[in-house]
Amino acid sequence: MPVFKIQHVTKYEYDEPVRESVNEIRILPYQCPEQEVLQQTLHITAQPSVNTFVDYWGNSTGTFNLLSPHRELVIDNKLIVRTTAPPALELNYESGFAELKKDINGYLRMLELTKPEGIEAKKKIKDIVRPFYKPSKSVAAVAEEASRYIFENFHYIKGITNVETTVDEILEHQSGVCQDFAHVLLQMLRTMNIPCRYVSGYICPNKNGMRGVGATHAWVEVWIPKQGWTGLDPTNNVWVTNTHVKLAVGRNFNDCSPIKGTFKGTAEQKLSVYVSVGYEDGNIFEDVNNVNQRYRKEAAIRQQQQQQQ
Repeated sequence: MPVFKIQHVTKYEYDEPVRESVNEIRILPYQCPEQEVLQQTLHITAQPSVNTFVDYWGNSTGTFNLLSPHRELVIDNKLIVRTTAPPALELNYESGFAELKKDINGYLRMLELTKPEGIEAKKKIKDIVRPFYKPSKSVAAVAEEASRYIFENFHYIKGITNVETTVDEILEHQSGVCQDFAHVLLQMLRTMNIPCRYVSGYICPNKNGMRGVGATHAWVEVWIPKQGWTGLDPTNNVWVTNTHVKLAVGRNFNDCSPIKGTFKGTAEQKLSVYVSVGYEDGNIFEDVNNVNQRYRKEAAIRQQQQQQQ
């Protein structure tokens, strides 16, 4: 069972003082049998009180308010996590759409996770999934083909999308990062009435060439009858095993954003995100993502949010 040392530092810098920075964080690992938190240390500028609760989707969530004027906000989270999932999954390739329909009818919350987004390119999505959406196939096999389609037809390129990029835009230029690919896969699966949910976290495979290593990562969980929620990473076209650490789940990125909030002020904002993953063999992988976020000066309330890579 691998153990990972993860540090996630989010730094906001402002060109003039801001105040009343209200933030919501989902960087406290998801409670599930596949992982165990051995240690966690959270440091925030000025050490505000953090109120914690479990949200609708079961995510450990924290909120805090930095009232006094400040020109910098740093959120530094350190984790030691042991993943307990097996290194290879035994997937259920037997259960099909008849069993899936029974599961959906018996679990009302799952209905929320079968509704596609209201995008313009609905016909395009239907055309994409038509070749491999066969009710005679197993749910796992169909989900695999959807993931493979994204992996083979979309290009992993940083910096061309952001948190506001829509599925329509991603489909148009067929490029992006893990957050974008997860949203496309959600749209494809839900178009086939397969319940699925967005997952945020980290990928920690230690020098095996996977895309998104070290940065905050995103993938999808698919509901497979008689197996339950099963992770599928379209960025790397793999089923999730013990190299992924899960932070939060939800309908889409907005339910799972590691850090989001607002502040009062007319400052321009600069965001940087540093993530390091330390392995048991002593190797450390580091990633720094600098994001310039500029706004019109006359606005009084700003939003701050980070994309997953």
